[in-house]
Amino acid sequence: MKRLLKKIVPKWAIRFYHWLLANLGALVYRYPSRKIIVIGVTGTKGKSTTSYLIAKLLEEFGNKVGLTSTIIFKIGKKEWLNDKKMTMLGRFHLQKLLRQMVNEGCKYVIIETSSEGIAQYRHSGIDYDIAVFTNLSPEHIESHGSYSKYKKAKSKLFSSLERGREKGVPKTAIINLDDKEADYFLGFNNNNVGYTLKNSYKKQAKKIISAKNLSVSESGIKFFISDIELRSKLLGEFNAYNILAAIACCDALGKSLPELPEKVEKIESVPGRMEFINEGQNFQVIVDYAHEPVSMRALYGIVREIPHKRVIHIFGATGGGRDKSRRPILGEIADQNASIIVLTNDDPYEENQEKIVSDIKKGIKKKKEGESFFVVMDRKKAIEDAVMQAEEGDILLITGKGSEQKIAIDGKMLPWDDRDIARQAIKLKLKK
Repeated sequence: MKRLLKKIVPKWAIRFYHWLLANLGALVYRYPSRKIIVIGVTGTKGKSTTSYLIAKLLEEFGNKVGLTSTIIFKIGKKEWLNDKKMTMLGRFHLQKLLRQMVNEGCKYVIIETSSEGIAQYRHSGIDYDIAVFTNLSPEHIESHGSYSKYKKAKSKLFSSLERGREKGVPKTAIINLDDKEADYFLGFNNNNVGYTLKNSYKKQAKKIISAKNLSVSESGIKFFISDIELRSKLLGEFNAYNILAAIACCDALGKSLPELPEKVEKIESVPGRMEFINEGQNFQVIVDYAHEPVSMRALYGIVREIPHKRVIHIFGATGGGRDKSRRPILGEIADQNASIIVLTNDDPYEENQEKIVSDIKKGIKKKKEGESFFVVMDRKKAIEDAVMQAEEGDILLITGKGSEQKIAIDGKMLPWDDRDIARQAIKLKLKK
């Protein structure tokens, strides 16, 4: 029914419908964003982790914080995993959450703000104070129509800052100066803060937070801001960027930089993002959200730094017409880096599951199916089989869903958690 309506109803009417819902929700819940400092985080990669880090750091400074993201929802001390299969909640739900945060006395809220959410006006009626740009690479091109339209959707978060009212902090855009689109996103506001790992300089940035002497190893990250040393147990250069973005946000909110090292080091992991599953097995299991080429390459960059024998990689690709062009690229990346590939389901929605796998196969040239490359359509069985196949010293990668609590198959949203399935499979193996 929903697909039929999209075909027959004019696009302008659908856009107006979404805009009306968002603004009506804000009215019904009495514009809660006007009573709380709102931080929006957008980009292609790192949105969820950066949002999570900002929330945890602000909490370490003694503030009551709200968070709505792909990973979790948070109202003060109450946290629960996102079980809605949506980054930004639709209809009245987001405004309702904001009102609950205000009522609970939260000072800050961090909203992971997606391009899809912006395209459906879910940001409308929200008075943002700080907007964070992580990076940009092609994604959701089918739904937006082109890369330029995807970029334009992201930019609306930054242009919205100028329309908001002051709430005790200056309206600020925080921009990754190392990204190729930095100049574009610096063009929407007068109060820009930049962050960089590569000593990038942009005259549009009023302040630049530059990290020096970055060191990335299997045990974590280390870098310096001026003479302040920061360490984290999170892995990979991309997490250094996420941490730096969170630090820049805290600095913009007047938090003390010298107090940050201890607070950064306390955050040991992020749910479903390079999350190690340990039940006492003699091989490593990593669950990660990587579902597009850039993030998968970055993940393999980290894996290469970890001593191991073989890499067994379980993954699929999202259905529903989403980013079909990246499917063979994902296959190619795994083909070049993994020892064994297991292709399986990853939210096929109503699309033909075999067709999705067939698209991924086009990128697999080196491996022979049935020897170092397998297809197991049932994702639970794929994880269980891979765990049973894993040997001492192996790394088992399970990617695409992270900590997501639902899987979308044949029009149904079914309960799911890759991490729980992996834990159960490991425990069963250890009993044998």
